[in-house]
Amino acid sequence: MATFLYKLGRFAFRRRGFVALIWVALLAVAGVGAATASPPANDSFSIPGTEAQKAFDLLEQRFPGGNADGATARVVFRAPSGEKMTDPDNKAVVTKTVADLKASSPQVASVADPYQARAVSKDGSTAYILTSYKVNSMELKDPAKDGLKEAGEKAEKSGLTVQIGGDALQEMPETGSTEIIGIAISAVVLAITFGSLVAAGLPLLTALIGVGIGIASITALATTLGLSTTTSTLAMMIGLAVGIDYALFIVSRYRAELAEGRDREEAAGRAVGTAGSAVVFAGLTVVIALVGLAVVNIPMLTKMGFAAAGTVVIAVLIAISLIPAVLGFAGKRVFGRKARRRLEERLAAGPDASAEEKPNMGTRWARFVLRRPLMVLLVAVLGLGAAAVPAVSLELGLPDDGSQPVSSQKRQAYDAISDGFGPGYNGPLMVVVDAKGSDDAKGAAEQIRKTITGLDGVAGVSPATFNKAGDTATLTVISKYKPSSIDTENLVGDIRDEASGFKADTGAEVLVTGQTGMNIDISQKLNDALVPYLVLVVGLAFLLLMVVFRSVLVPLKAALGFLLSVVAALGAVVAVFQWGWLADLFGVEETGPIMSMMPIFMIGVVFGLAMDYEVFLVTRMREAYVHGERPGQAVVTGFRHGARVVTAAAVIMISVFAGFIGSSESMIKMIGFGLATAVLFDAFVVRMAIVPAVLALLGKSAWWLPRWLDRALPNVDVEGEGLRKQLESTSAAQQHDSDPDAELTRV
Repeated sequence: MATFLYKLGRFAFRRRGFVALIWVALLAVAGVGAATASPPANDSFSIPGTEAQKAFDLLEQRFPGGNADGATARVVFRAPSGEKMTDPDNKAVVTKTVADLKASSPQVASVADPYQARAVSKDGSTAYILTSYKVNSMELKDPAKDGLKEAGEKAEKSGLTVQIGGDALQEMPETGSTEIIGIAISAVVLAITFGSLVAAGLPLLTALIGVGIGIASITALATTLGLSTTTSTLAMMIGLAVGIDYALFIVSRYRAELAEGRDREEAAGRAVGTAGSAVVFAGLTVVIALVGLAVVNIPMLTKMGFAAAGTVVIAVLIAISLIPAVLGFAGKRVFGRKARRRLEERLAAGPDASAEEKPNMGTRWARFVLRRPLMVLLVAVLGLGAAAVPAVSLELGLPDDGSQPVSSQKRQAYDAISDGFGPGYNGPLMVVVDAKGSDDAKGAAEQIRKTITGLDGVAGVSPATFNKAGDTATLTVISKYKPSSIDTENLVGDIRDEASGFKADTGAEVLVTGQTGMNIDISQKLNDALVPYLVLVVGLAFLLLMVVFRSVLVPLKAALGFLLSVVAALGAVVAVFQWGWLADLFGVEETGPIMSMMPIFMIGVVFGLAMDYEVFLVTRMREAYVHGERPGQAVVTGFRHGARVVTAAAVIMISVFAGFIGSSESMIKMIGFGLATAVLFDAFVVRMAIVPAVLALLGKSAWWLPRWLDRALPNVDVEGEGLRKQLESTSAAQQHDSDPDAELTRV
């Protein structure tokens, strides 16, 4: 692999104009596709094989044209102090609004009059109009949305307080200015690392091109593949981070090769052949982890994983092709002026005059760890263990409008309904009664309604609504608790526990669905898949690293360190988003259960990123050890060459992920915080402290591999050792051919 990448790097350097033109053309094509594409599909929470999905499918079959997946809107009215919504003037405003909504668009399916649908609070202060549409929120046309807004604005002019909730007015999540700050921090870190604005700008430029192609492609294919807006945001988050990091590693190695006196084309080839090999392998681990999310069998999570994996593939391809091409345009400006002058003086003086290299921060830190490995290991493990403690009380769920910013209209409508009617009205449960096997369908539905009414936590149950055939009915169950609470989840469990009794007594099958029921089933399925997916990812990490490092204990240490950093990061997420610690600092306005896909998504992403740092740091150690250095000395060599670059890469990745903490979307905010924290723990605690400490304690045994396993494992040559030997032998042969004595001998 290293030899092929070496040739690719030299080709891209020589044909830099052609290579750059190809990537610019790809960006233009993707941009045109995105500009002409229809809006992305609605976020899908379907889960094949769950009870909620089974009930949803049954409704589609038995209630044709019922628009079970149609968008909904709740126009919430609150009367001024001292007035009631039942007052004649206020009632007239609401009645007029109902008429306006019915006439607002042909996409409106139904508008429920609150005075007939019992949607007026007991104290008369609050009322709401439930509007249903024939299509989902992403298929809702602008005239329908404008009509909804205008109806609300017209009603508000009468003196009533009006808010609109529901998914009809679906909006793109805002990431805020912190995303730009994250990119700015990345630029500063790169400038400090390289000491050259040109070298610092290259990773940013190529990463933005890669992300541009990736996001534009996702947008262009959104309707065809059913990708959501969240998918694009997450793909951008990961693609930007790895794109900058991979470019950083290539540019850094290119500068090192130039510093050794090689010409620019040869330096580009060697940089891509060595660091590029590590980039390909590291990118492969990220891709496998993200694509592996498909085993959970949740369509939305699978699409998110595949889209993010696509941006990583683009980042890898850009790193090994566009980066050497752009380096050809940059010339000697990859070094700052002072660095160029020092390099020219040193090369002019020759290798014999080069002074001994001063120890850098990485060298000093590695030597400190080697002197006190046990102390460093204990402090690091205990620190991560303490951070992981909150993860014990992890509660999983899916966010609703109650987790939106307080300033948003959706959140205000949510709070108004909670105050006027009770929190359960924001997420009613839908109970589907399949009475096809019952002798008395209406009697069975009534018996089921009475039984559910008597359960703890039930605020009310609506009368049964039958389909035309009279064999299927729906009941609306209102919980006393908010939709995302554990109490509501327990209530769903109680209803389902009674289902077997209903089947035996009445012959009717009872299924619980609705958005709340669907969210609960998603959380349960993700929870059940967590351990199998964790085993899959950790097992894969162990096997891949065994191939790379030709060792058993090094990959075992890497996998255990990865587990420790993920659990510690989950603990931090629980502390902030569930317990509310430092909630104001991170803009968390509403605490509650952790997003159910968070643990699995973090495992998938952090696994790949952790392997990045492991590969770039430890391959230099193995290379030094193979070349004859003692185990401790090899650790110091690895840190001398890799610590600065890995540190810069980690700071960049943390700043990019942290930039998404400013998002208005709670899911994006939580993922940004979780990934930033995980990278912080993994890069600076696990890779920079635990890794050298463990290697120091293990000594030579760290690199032990049974002979039979060594023969069985393929040699991927990630560190480019085979390429180096090939180039050295070629150079020796060329020197031999040019030697006059050798020519005389041949004659």
